This record gives sequence, C-alpha cells and structure tokens, in this order.
Amino acid sequence: MSGPLRERDRAQGLIATAVERARSGAGGLVVLRGATGTGRTAVLEAAGAYATKAGLRVLRVRCSSEHTAVPFAAVRQLLALDAELPHPLPGEDERARAARLWRTVRSYAAEGPLLLAVDDVHLADDASCRWLRELARRGDRSGVLVVATERSQYDIDPGPAGLTRTLSPSLVHAHTLAPLGDAAAADLVQQAFPSAGPGWRAACVRAAAGSPLLLHALLDDLGTEPPEGDGPPPLPETCAALYPGSYPAAVSWWLHSAGPATAHVARCLAALEEAWPPDEPGGDDLDGQGDPVRLLAEATGADPARITGWIAATTRLGLLRPDATGRPRYAHPLLRDAVLSGWPEAQRQAAHRAAAQAMLRGGARAEAVARHLLRVPAGGLPWAVRVLRDAVTVAVHDARPADAIAYLRRTLDEPLPDTLRRRLLTELGSLHYASADAPAAIARLAEAHHLTAEPRDRVRTAVALGTALVSRGEVPTALEVLLRTEGQLSAHPDLARTVRTATALLGDGDTEARQRIYRRLCEAAQYSPELVGTAGQALLVRYAATGAAISAQEAMARIRDLLAQPTDPLAEPFLLGTAAAVAQWADELDEADRLVDHGLAAQQPMLLHPMRHLLLNTRADIAAARGDAGHLLAAHYDASVVERPKELRPVPSNRDANALLALVHTGRFEEGRRFAAAFDLRGPAKSFEGNRFLYARGALRATTGDPAGALHDFLACGRRQSARGVLSPVVTPWRTAAAQCRLALGGGRDALALAAEELRLARVWNTPRTVGRALRVLGAATGGRRGLELAEEAVATLREATADSGMELVRALLAQGRQLHAAGERGHARDCLREAAELAEGRGAVGMVTQAGQALRRSGARGPAVVRTGPAALTGSERRIAELAADGLSNPEIADLLHLARRTVETHLTSVYRKLRIRRRTELADALERDRPGALEACTF
Repeated sequence: MSGPLRERDRAQGLIATAVERARSGAGGLVVLRGATGTGRTAVLEAAGAYATKAGLRVLRVRCSSEHTAVPFAAVRQLLALDAELPHPLPGEDERARAARLWRTVRSYAAEGPLLLAVDDVHLADDASCRWLRELARRGDRSGVLVVATERSQYDIDPGPAGLTRTLSPSLVHAHTLAPLGDAAAADLVQQAFPSAGPGWRAACVRAAAGSPLLLHALLDDLGTEPPEGDGPPPLPETCAALYPGSYPAAVSWWLHSAGPATAHVARCLAALEEAWPPDEPGGDDLDGQGDPVRLLAEATGADPARITGWIAATTRLGLLRPDATGRPRYAHPLLRDAVLSGWPEAQRQAAHRAAAQAMLRGGARAEAVARHLLRVPAGGLPWAVRVLRDAVTVAVHDARPADAIAYLRRTLDEPLPDTLRRRLLTELGSLHYASADAPAAIARLAEAHHLTAEPRDRVRTAVALGTALVSRGEVPTALEVLLRTEGQLSAHPDLARTVRTATALLGDGDTEARQRIYRRLCEAAQYSPELVGTAGQALLVRYAATGAAISAQEAMARIRDLLAQPTDPLAEPFLLGTAAAVAQWADELDEADRLVDHGLAAQQPMLLHPMRHLLLNTRADIAAARGDAGHLLAAHYDASVVERPKELRPVPSNRDANALLALVHTGRFEEGRRFAAAFDLRGPAKSFEGNRFLYARGALRATTGDPAGALHDFLACGRRQSARGVLSPVVTPWRTAAAQCRLALGGGRDALALAAEELRLARVWNTPRTVGRALRVLGAATGGRRGLELAEEAVATLREATADSGMELVRALLAQGRQLHAAGERGHARDCLREAAELAEGRGAVGMVTQAGQALRRSGARGPAVVRTGPAALTGSERRIAELAADGLSNPEIADLLHLARRTVETHLTSVYRKLRIRRRTELADALERDRPGALEACTF
C-alpha cells in the first residue's frame, strides 16, 4: 500500500533547500538517518522525484551487504559504470580509481545539476564511503548534491561508524526520521478502512509500532474488507491468522537488519514475555519476575549494558512499551508473535530454561519461575517439581485454579514415584472439580485411584473421587469405589471408619442407598460401636434428628460429647460438618458458626472433600435463620444462571434455595421468578438440596399470589423428603407451608391436619423456632378463641428464644395481629402489626412490611406502618436493650440478663444506632431522652 508521506515535512524541506542550492551550482551532502522501517527509502524516492521535476539529473543506488567486499561497488553502480569499469586498470591504486570516478561525476555535473541518491549507505563498501566523503568536502565546488539514507538504530553489537564520522558538521545536513506518530498511523488505517471503529484502528497502530514499513505490511495482509463496528479489536494475535504474510516478512527484515545478536535478544524477550502474567495494574512486580535485563543477559550472553540501551532505544521507537509494572513488552501480541515466527522451538525452550535458572538463583518467586518451566520439557532440572508445587500452592491461595491446574499438569510430566503421582493427580482432579469440570476431575481421580499409595492417601483419593461421582449423579459408582477402598483397609480400622462415614454421607443422595446404609450403620452402632467412630456417630445423631426421633437438647448433648473425644484427622471434617448442621437446626447459631469456621479452616484447598460443600450449605442456613438476606444474596445468588444454555445450568443446591428465599424476603419477586425458572425440577430429586429448592420455589409462588402452584411444590417436597425418611420440620417445614396454602384455597380441615402433625413433630425437636412456627400456623388453621391462644403462645415461645428468631417472630406477630383484628380487638391487633412491621423493616423484609401495612390499614390505622427514625421508631425489644446499654451494661451482660444470644443484642443495637442516628454507645442516653411526650402521637395509627 502506498500513500503520501506523513510527518516528514522537515526532511522534505531540507531536501528542497539542498535542491535549490544544486540548481545554483553548489553541491552538498544530505544524510537521512532512521531506524529500520521508518521510511528512509520512501523519503529518498520522494527526494528523487522532486529533484527530477526541478530539472536535476538523478542517479540512484541501493547499497547491499553482498557487495561490501568489492571496492567502489556502490559508486560504480551509482554512476552506471559497471560495464565500462568492471575491474581496476593494471597498476591502478584506490586513489587513482577514485580520481577517475571523480572525473566521471564532474563530466555528468557539467551537463547540468546532479543528484546522487544513495540508499542504505551503511551497507556500502569502504572505498565508496571514502569517495562520498571526499565528494562532500568538494561539494560547494562540484555542483553535485548527494542525498544518502543511513540506518541509525541502537543494536546489541555496536555497528560501524556512520558515513559522516570524519566530516565537519558544517559539510553535512543531517536529519533523523522519527517513528510515525499514533495520529498519523491512525489516519493511514482509516484511509485504508474508512468504516473501521477507533478500537480496531488503535489495535492496528499498536501492531505497527510507529513503523511505516510494518503498518503498510499489516494493512496489505488485512486486505480490503473493512471490519464492522467498534467492538473488541478483531486484529489477529498470531501471524498464522494473517495472509499473505507481508507483516511477518517485514518483521523478519527488521530483525535481519539489526544483526544476529540483536535478533537473538529480541526473540528471547518475546519468549520471556510469553511467561509473564497479563499486563494489569497491580500485577507482579519486577522483584517477583526477575530483572528483564539480567534474564536476557543470562539467556543470550549479551552485555547487560547494551541490552539496557537496546530496550530504551526500542521503547522510544515504539516497538516496546513498558507495562503497568515497568517491564518492557512488545507493543502488540501480533508483533511479539512475528518476532518469534520461525524461531526453532528448541531455542525458545533454551531461553525459558536459562531464565528459570537465573530467576531461581536470584530468589524470584516460585510462580514466576514456574511460568517459564511450563515452556520447558520435563527432566534435567532436579528442582522443577519443588518449584512447580510451590506455584500450585500460591495459585490456589489466590483463587486461580486454572493456573494451578497448568502447574500441576506440568509437574506430572516429570518422572515421579507412584505415591507422589497419585497425590498430585488427586490434587489435579480436585482443582478440576473446583473449576466446574467434573468429567476431567473424575478422569484424573480415577487415574490416581489405580496407583500405588499409602493408606491415608488412598482414603483421600477415594473420598475425592466419590464426591466427584456423586456430583454427576453416579451415586452407585461412588459407593462401589468407597466400599472397595474400605475392603483394602482391614489393617487400618481408623481409616476404614472414615471411609464408612464418607459412604454414609455420600449415599445421602440416593434414597434407597441412604436407607440401606443408615440401617447398617445403626446396627453397627448398637452391636459394634467401635466400627462407627465419632464422625459416624455424629451422622447417626443427624439421621435421628431428621427422622424426628430425638430432641434438639439431646442431639446437642451427644454432639458436644463427640466433639470432646479424640478424632482421626481424616475423620474430623465429617464430625465438624455434621456437628455444625445439627447446631444450626438446634438454633445454636453462634456455636454453629464456630464449627463452620473451624471446619472450613481445616479443609485442604487442594483436596476435594464433601464436607466443604455441606459446611458452606450450613453457613447459608445460618444466615437464613438470622434473616440475613444481604449476605445470602451477596455470597450465593448467581444471576448469570438465567443466561446460560439449559444444558449448562447446574443442579439447584441448598445455597440456591436460600438465595431464592432471600429474593422473596427482600421483595425482588421478578428476579426470583427468573431465577427459579432457570432450574429444571421435573426429574426425580433424590437429594435434600433439590427438595429445598422446591420448597423455596413454593415460598415464591405463595408470596406472589399462586397458592395452588405453591401447594403443589410443598407437597412434592414433602413426598420426596418423607421417602428419604426425613420427617422432622428442622430441614423443610413443608407441612406448615402447605397448610397455609390449604387455608388460602379453602381447605381448612386439610390445613388443620397438616399443622397439627407439624406441631407434633416440632415438639419432638422442641426448639422455639420450630414450635413457634407450628403454633402460628395451627392457630390460623384452628381459628376462634383457641386459635388466638395458639397465636399468643407462638409469639411468647418465639420471644423467649435464646437464638435469633426474628423473622419467625415477625410472622407470628403478623398472624396474631390478623387474628386479633378478626376477633374485634383492633387496638391490640395494631400493636402486634406495628411491631411486626418494625422488625421486618429492620431486617429488610420488604414483603412483610407491606403485608403488615395492609393489615394495619384494614384495622383502621392511619399513617405509615413504620416510624423509621427517632426514639419512637424503636421496638420494645430495641428500647429495652438500648436502655440497658445506656446504663453501662456490656453486650454479654445484656444477653445474659435477657436470655438472648449476644449476636441478637448486637443486631438490635445496630438497628437502634441507625434509628437514633448516632454512632457511639456514649450517645445512647442523650438520644433516648429526646423521647418527649407527643412524639408517639405523631405516628399513631
């Protein structure tokens, strides 16, 4: 592609002045310097065209390195004398030949002004250079103008001195051509592709790197079809995607012109850059990656000072650009790929190997060294395994599983003993699982499972493989793997117990297997308790809790006793996870929190274990029990599920169910509908997680005015849970939910039966939350005076709870208020409804606030449902706690005095500070004194 010269006005002005001097009979020397690709030849050709128009005779020569050994080769070609003077005359020395050539040029000049255009004079033979310098000294008398172009670029190996090294500056008019500016380059791109957007143009400018040679070659390769729009630049990042290949050929010419030493450094830099992390602010610094100059010197053997100078000069030209951490990078990935094009793979590997060794000696970070090892064949570096494993640890810690997987794969290429290979394959499979690639995880874990290993490693692999298989619905295969592993551990009873516990836990996903395994586990606990172990006994406590065969108090007593007993480290996660779930059901939320934290801290991040998933489930259940919708939505709501193709959508989890309930809690019903619709629940759900999501969808339907659809979901959830032997309402209180739907649809008798059964089962577990919820719904189903008594009992039960029962208390107050209003006790009803609205507002329960407001208006109240600020906005509980805090009591003292959990006190005080618009405990007394007479009248309903 060709076009007008850009940003070359000074050079053209200099030539125009020199041409005018030649026309007047004076000669001179003009030297146009510039780096390879800056357009020296184009400027020289323009000078020749201008001189021809001005009446000068123009003689041209392009010097070549192939003729540097032939004296006067450049001058003979310039003067077109090759035919007449192919060889020197006998006995003629250089001086005599130079004089004869001088007479020839004088004869040309006698016929009229003469321009001698010498391209790439740095490649001319020495005799020609001396002749041209002598011509410059006679320039004012000769009437001959010489315009020469000369490569001027910093190279690793210093080049020869230039043409003008022995000439006085007064005899030379020199100009250095600067790289093409971004604006001019962008204009050229737009001229070639008028419809291209600015993003695409900018990518072309970066790939051209200020070189007209590279820019024109790139535009030639890109063809004539303009790109559409201004999305991400569709510019290729590899030379393989370019055709016909003008751009890589131009880059190859640039490297050839620079010489072998510079080309080697340039290619080594491109290779090293492949191993650097992405160019992002806050990325790895130079200390972590190693000094690029030192690494290049190690890899190439070049002088570090020359490398420093070359990097600075090449950066100024635009071919390199410093990244966010100061490392020199090629201006565009396509340029880097072109530099590497054609370089043998063995040389690339040698550069990475040398860099890795130099970085290790220099104390670079393990992951920086490992990035180079990824590009080096296995073997020959005895420290490679250690460095790669350290890099895996760093990547896992930084939550970059893809990088960790790459390092592990490279580690497995090294010669390893089977025991270590099995351990690494187990870690690799676990990381694949964490990256949502269950098929790859199963393949790696199955490979590990068939290798020789120590018994403990055998257990770790079997548990990880079983977990991955269960996630794919292959429960029978998982159980077979675990049973086979258990049979290999007859000499290790502790490990056999751990495998047996894992079998019981993972078999939970299959209804038939669950019943069979727990029946066998119960028999073993009864006749041979030594075969069960502490973790297995904890699972039996959980099993009894879900089967409505044990109270919360007894369950926690047994769990605490088990926690106090010594446990094998491999079995401890099962014990902690099970204990946390039971504590959460028992409303011992603070203790459950501690157990979850302990269990997660004990998890090995590079080892797949089923309890990690269950511990995270319990953490979500704790947040749901506290009504912390904000945490649930921030940590577990994945809105992107809605956008995925159906075949890529995951099976709904317990955390998804809690996220859906949080959307309902906060009144985001439309989002909830889209989220619920993203999961297919039509198949037979065998695990409790699918059943929990079914329950959550029912809650959404019930809240949004679809009691029939909600009833269908609740009853389906109940059938599935009952088939698994899960009868207690501690997991899914589906009976009370279905009873409320029955009431809405007019089925009072069915509602009464469901609510009564729920209360019977709730009293077995006997926590305020489960009993209070059952009493509330049974009161609504019973109606009349007995219904009011049950509603009042529900509120009293929930008020006396030592755990945070906030949302259940809101629901109980709302139900009591409605029943009081129906009984004609409007004043008492308003008090209940107003307290319900205040509590719901403090927890962000938008739907509950709305329901309370509607019920208040039906009771004849006027004004807002919630007083949001000031002392009058405090609920009764908040006022009691605030007054005690103002009197100087600490949070633990208030919790003991009022029989509340410390977290409940903290939650109430946070709400008090917000409503009173204060920040410190010391401001409480003054803020409460502002509760003057008349403040309540302003918000009386």
